[in-house]
Amino acid sequence: MLGSLSLLAATPFAFRSFSPSSNNNRSLSSGTNHQIAKQLATESGRGSQKLLRRHVFPVYRRVSYGSPISAVMIDDSSTITTSEENTQNIGILDIDSALRPFKDHFQYRIKKFVDQKNLFENYEGGLEEFAKGYLRFGFNREEDGIVYREWAPAAQEAQVVGDFNGWDGSNHKMEKNEFGVWSIKIPDSEGNPAIPHNSRVKFRFKHGDGVWVDRIPAWIKYAIVDPTRFGAPYDGVHWDPPPSERYEFKYPRPPKPKAPRIYEAHVGMSSSEPRINSYREFADDVLPRIQENNYNTVQLMAVMEHSYYASFGYHVTNFFSVSSRSGTPEDLKYLIDKAHSLGLRVLMDVVHSHASNNVTDGLNGFDVGQSSQESYFHTGERGYHKLWDSRLFNYGNWEVLRFLLSNLRWWLEEFKFDGFRFDGVTSILYHHHGINMPFTGDYNEYFSEATDVDAVVYLMLANSLINNILPDATVIAEDVSGMPGLGRPVSEGGIGFDYRLAMAIPDKWIDYLKNKNDEEWSMMDLSCSLTNRRYTEKCISYAESHDQSIVGDKTIAFFLMDKEMYSGMSCLTDASPTIDRGIALHKMIHFITMALGGEGYLNFMGNEFGHPEWIDFPREGNGWSYEKCRRQWTLVDTDHLRYKFMNAFDRAMNALDDKFSFLSSTKQIVSCTDEENKVIVFERGDLVFVFNFHPENTYDGYKVGCDLPGKYRVALDSDAWEFGGHGRVGHDVDHFTSPEGIPGVPETNFNNRPNSFKVLSPARTCVVYYKVDESVEETNGINVISVSETLEMDASKQKNAEESAILVDHGDKENPQETNDRDTASFDEELQKDGAKQESIEEPAASVLDKKIVGSKLDEPEVEEMEDRTPDD
Repeated sequence: MLGSLSLLAATPFAFRSFSPSSNNNRSLSSGTNHQIAKQLATESGRGSQKLLRRHVFPVYRRVSYGSPISAVMIDDSSTITTSEENTQNIGILDIDSALRPFKDHFQYRIKKFVDQKNLFENYEGGLEEFAKGYLRFGFNREEDGIVYREWAPAAQEAQVVGDFNGWDGSNHKMEKNEFGVWSIKIPDSEGNPAIPHNSRVKFRFKHGDGVWVDRIPAWIKYAIVDPTRFGAPYDGVHWDPPPSERYEFKYPRPPKPKAPRIYEAHVGMSSSEPRINSYREFADDVLPRIQENNYNTVQLMAVMEHSYYASFGYHVTNFFSVSSRSGTPEDLKYLIDKAHSLGLRVLMDVVHSHASNNVTDGLNGFDVGQSSQESYFHTGERGYHKLWDSRLFNYGNWEVLRFLLSNLRWWLEEFKFDGFRFDGVTSILYHHHGINMPFTGDYNEYFSEATDVDAVVYLMLANSLINNILPDATVIAEDVSGMPGLGRPVSEGGIGFDYRLAMAIPDKWIDYLKNKNDEEWSMMDLSCSLTNRRYTEKCISYAESHDQSIVGDKTIAFFLMDKEMYSGMSCLTDASPTIDRGIALHKMIHFITMALGGEGYLNFMGNEFGHPEWIDFPREGNGWSYEKCRRQWTLVDTDHLRYKFMNAFDRAMNALDDKFSFLSSTKQIVSCTDEENKVIVFERGDLVFVFNFHPENTYDGYKVGCDLPGKYRVALDSDAWEFGGHGRVGHDVDHFTSPEGIPGVPETNFNNRPNSFKVLSPARTCVVYYKVDESVEETNGINVISVSETLEMDASKQKNAEESAILVDHGDKENPQETNDRDTASFDEELQKDGAKQESIEEPAASVLDKKIVGSKLDEPEVEEMEDRTPDD
């Protein structure tokens, strides 16, 4: 989110053999600190430090409400029934022994988790039933009438008002129960609902000062604003369409992919015109683009209603409402169903880290005269985020838990989302919210009084609930602190996320693009930064997201090519040195980030083709202009512009993973970081990647190490003509391996690899090689071609080929005519066969260390030197 730029990034990484260097000068003493240095590798992101202010919170004390309220739970598959038993065997401590000194902390939060789950079982019918709050609160049909319930314990009197009663609530007074819940049943009138569908409603209550105020119901399903009135307040809308107007889902959820390739998108700014786009236009116009580029997941931003458009959707006012700017709830359902029909999963960017400070149209308006026990938010300084100007939830409150957990279930079940990306998780985890906190990787930073245990337990509850409802859900955490265990199952004592965002990576690229010339780029530093993560916890890597695209910053393409993007992108003239360099590095930066940086990949809308402008939402500072709140799709659609080259390469690198599933492979080995020649060589799965970052030098016969002996060919080549390259690498060349050193003695091998082969490596290129299955080739007479050639196929076959093929079975050499005439269906069948054959190749007998994510193997003197450094050095 926008505020994430104000937090400092760090990514602890356990079980590494060395710590990468940096520019900091901290030092560690011997003994315990020496072990921390070996186990951790951290890197501070750039952040916006000048914006940070010291924010000191009082020592944490949980406030109870009603019954003892905690927030702790355990994985649903566990057979352990008591909190005492659950705290004795904490699996995460066996995975990372450095966590054992903090066993008391883990026992404490697990006990709270289990106690909370037991309370749900005893008083609410269990966690899943508890999270059906939207069936009880807000407006719901019950026995020939509409029942409205609202939690507002500090209110003295309450009414429901709206179009249905002329905004006079004297005949619609509500009653309050012992838990502070107000309710009223409004009978149907002559068989029709007393409150018509799509009519405006509000909650009117009198607070302690005797003043009556109107607020939008907290659980409202839709909220709108009068577009003809400037600065008009939002109104809640009773959304209960008749069956004929309800959208019915037609397509099942796609299966969970081995690795998510995520297209981060903002529906409102997805139009090529300077206006707000609609859900249906996005579904019909943008989703096909996403599918064509071989992404398997769409991550939608700004879905929850937010009254201030320029907040990018992060200042939520109405948590159960879809943003009305882009359409109705039924329109959003159409979008998600359309995505499912295209094989795309849809994640929602959920904001449970804070809420809009708005009183009139936001949840904040319910806390008039309320104490922390009676409010959605903490009171005083603890309940306010100074940098974000927003309110902070009280995660220890029973009704807050009901509201937030029900909110997750609502979006999963009502709209068929396939999971979530949780925003601002760092702010949730700690009382200091990450403000002025440069995480160094010291475990004491994660497990102390600074940790908000109620909030941690809420996230454990949330992930358990999501997995109960939708076992195939994908859940991602936006956390810059790198808290250990965030991405481990709740049953182990972890917090339960599937992935965390690798937030230090884009900061590293911006640092290089801003502050280093090409000759100063360090291959070791880049490699360490990209592999700097806990191998037991999965990451989503990205070179740039929406954070790097907002006004005041630059996209990678703009950093590289700047103003020449407006004048030098025509293919009708020769590319200038700036454009040639820019396109080449744009491809390399995104691809090495994808291939080396995580177990999933993310790209923000438009960056796949190097969108030339930043994002600037309508605001007072730009005259409320939409000019830069759009995506210029015409740039990539215009055949004579070079934007198409970056887009084609983005499509191809996604297709490479579609074919070889390298992102989900646990085998990641960096065998070479050649500082002199500016080359990085690594293996991911059984693919061999060669990145030459040198601005001038081409290497003929460059020796690269590999695991498996045999014959290798080009799978993907950034220098291919169709990607705007110079076509210097031959795709019909067979590369045969040579054995290296003594079998079973890695130190005698070449770069610790048992085999090697030689390649042509042009300047500023990345080339991927795959091992040819020669037994299959000999048996079937197959001619395998690279992705570059695949993309040149005729239009009738091109779509299917680009969606699923990097290497394709090109038929029987003895009958080329049959090959040319085969239909698309048989073509797809052959692709599937080829994929099955490729997957059947046995993984080589690698050591346990090889199967973990490791960097280049260093000579012993280098290891000793690096072990003497701190995680920040």
